[in-house]
Amino acid sequence: MRSLDHPFKAEMEAVRRIILGVHPSIAEGIKWNAPSFRTVEYFATFHLREKVGFSVILHLGAKARDGAPPVIADPTGLLRWLGKDRAIVRFAEPADIESQRAAFAAVVTQWIAFV
Repeated sequence: MRSLDHPFKAEMEAVRRIILGVHPSIAEGIKWNAPSFRTVEYFATFHLREKVGFSVILHLGAKARDGAPPVIADPTGLLRWLGKDRAIVRFAEPADIESQRAAFAAVVTQWIAFV
């Protein structure tokens, strides 16, 4: 993150703190040339190429998994499913982060149970 040059870097730092604050087992690294997060496997990666803002892609590791998709309660509709084992959360405006903080933390908490 120190060397990242992105117009939403401050907002990405806020989302980074949310993810790391969900559980002490979460660590960070670089995967697919982007800031990523893991427990036993990588489960979240920043998507830096949005036209407006940025996104976090939630996934279940590098390889697709067979079986049923994770069941995630998402009452505020943050998740847009990209497949049965991955979804995306978009942050288009700086205000989105604060307004979606609790809902996003709840989604990440549920997601890591499937990794």
